[in-house]
Amino acid sequence: MSTRPTTLDSDTDLVQIFELAQQLRVDSVRSSTSAGSGHPTSSLSAADLMAVLLARHLHYDWSAPDHPAGDHLIFSKGHASPLLYAMFKAAGAISDEELMTTYRRLGHRLQGHPTPVLPWVDVATGSLGQGIAYGVGIALAGRDLEKQPYRVWVLCGDSEMSEGSVWEALDKAGQHQLANFTAIVDVNRLGQSGPTELQWDTAAYARRAEAFGCRALVIDGHDLEEVDRALTTAADGKAPTVIVARTVKGRGVSEVADQENWHGKPLPEDLAERAVAELGGVRDLRVRGPRPPDAARVPAPAAGPVELPRYDVGDEVATRVAYGKTLAALGARPDVVVLDAEVGNSTHAEDFEKAHPERYFQTYIAEQQMIATAVGMAVRGYRPYATTFAAFLTRAHDFIRMAAVSGITMSVCGTHSGVEIGADGPSQMGVEDLAMMRAVLGSTVLYPSDATSAAALTAAMADIEGISYLRTTRGAYPVLYAEDESFPPGGSKTLRGGGDDDRVTLIGAGVTLHECLAAAEELAADGIPARVIDLYSVKPIDSDALVSAASHTDALVVVEDHHPEGGIGEAVLSALAASGSHPGFAHLAVTSLPGSGTSAELLDAAGISRSHIVESARALVKRR
Repeated sequence: MSTRPTTLDSDTDLVQIFELAQQLRVDSVRSSTSAGSGHPTSSLSAADLMAVLLARHLHYDWSAPDHPAGDHLIFSKGHASPLLYAMFKAAGAISDEELMTTYRRLGHRLQGHPTPVLPWVDVATGSLGQGIAYGVGIALAGRDLEKQPYRVWVLCGDSEMSEGSVWEALDKAGQHQLANFTAIVDVNRLGQSGPTELQWDTAAYARRAEAFGCRALVIDGHDLEEVDRALTTAADGKAPTVIVARTVKGRGVSEVADQENWHGKPLPEDLAERAVAELGGVRDLRVRGPRPPDAARVPAPAAGPVELPRYDVGDEVATRVAYGKTLAALGARPDVVVLDAEVGNSTHAEDFEKAHPERYFQTYIAEQQMIATAVGMAVRGYRPYATTFAAFLTRAHDFIRMAAVSGITMSVCGTHSGVEIGADGPSQMGVEDLAMMRAVLGSTVLYPSDATSAAALTAAMADIEGISYLRTTRGAYPVLYAEDESFPPGGSKTLRGGGDDDRVTLIGAGVTLHECLAAAEELAADGIPARVIDLYSVKPIDSDALVSAASHTDALVVVEDHHPEGGIGEAVLSALAASGSHPGFAHLAVTSLPGSGTSAELLDAAGISRSHIVESARALVKRR
């Protein structure tokens, strides 16, 4: 055992790299035992792979993680964080003290699964099957947008190869022939609760990767020469590569190697002591791997003027149409990129493709990969807009959730929302999306009711930090606002009433705002003055306007083309509860399973049409 620091460079022989691999194993055991939790056995299996990568193939400047030509390393198997942090220590990025005293402790940056609070981590991982998808997005950005020579290396676990998102990612890597992308699959046979689906059938993994257009290299993941050759081949610039490495979970520690029931368990202190001794003791090796080539960021073209589309009051225009035209206008900003899931002719995202094809990325019907690609491009400084039907975003929710964990800034648009879409039926109706997006940490949720507000809010999203969501409708509705109207996020518009004689407030957004306006006309004819609020910003919400309405009318009717759970009604109630306001309240929402029909029929059947609004308002006013 040696405690004197020794520095290894990219010419280091494999004997020394073996010692590095053993150090990574030792530090994985030490840190997880010290923390009392973690995944040491999952780290031990991949230590040889990562030691060779770190010492000889990862072109990275640890003192300048933002180097434009530096490679990217993503641990898709984020639970192997002891190994990743041991690599950071070997690179001199963190100290042994930090590794041993802060790993998995409250308030410290070495969290149980890696996040970008660390400057050497691009994206948060740990929700399995996602890191590989992010890697495809970063590789696309590097090759097609940044024109930089960096490579993207992704370490995957064999358990996560059961996730469909893995194969969406490899399909896109193959389709785009991303020769700067390499996935390294750590096939250690054992998952969390027992053997994996394919165990050590490396040939099956290889056939599957090749079927998606990737080159597969099958190796012994503990043979350093084989690992080195495979990594060298992967970097030859000829094809996206999947290295299928047969490994042993718990490698190097005989008491746990290839044994079940050790996943996610630190070694007890006595066993850890024996493990460290078996691995050759504590070392203090430092790695100076290959540096990235000299490169500067390619200057982005100067942004041109953004000329938003303009609409005349009274024109009938769908908000999705205004969204598409605004996207095309936003293309004057060189940082804006657009991603589609093969519905661009319906969402009107294809308007951007016609104007700026070089920054338009078609992911086909792969919503998870669409969001993952957007995340990868956001990592590289772009402002992505990802668009599909609101209903189909639900399958990508975990990617959106994890994007928030990563602190990503991106814009998402869900079109064809609610029962308003009509005859296509319930499988196409997004009636859960507001709840989903409101629950995302730090999100902004916007819901325009006409073309003018849709254009303004689409443009505003390009400058909103975090994850922003725009909900648009299928049908064409009258333009309500003049072209010079402003729509700051967090605001609302009072379109009718606002005086002291108002007796009820009608609150809607999207299609239901138009129903509220029609209902207000009927109520006025009955001598019931109604205030109408366009709640175009669902999150953040305009609490002041709601509290004022509650104070003046003491009766609120909220109408939404969405399920009652988690939508506009609950947002309004939360805002009022925070202020201590308790007005009379009626909530109209989609509470039963819709079918096919016309928009008018479905709005009425769901109980959110003008006639139902009038009925609820009358009853509420009568009770007050």
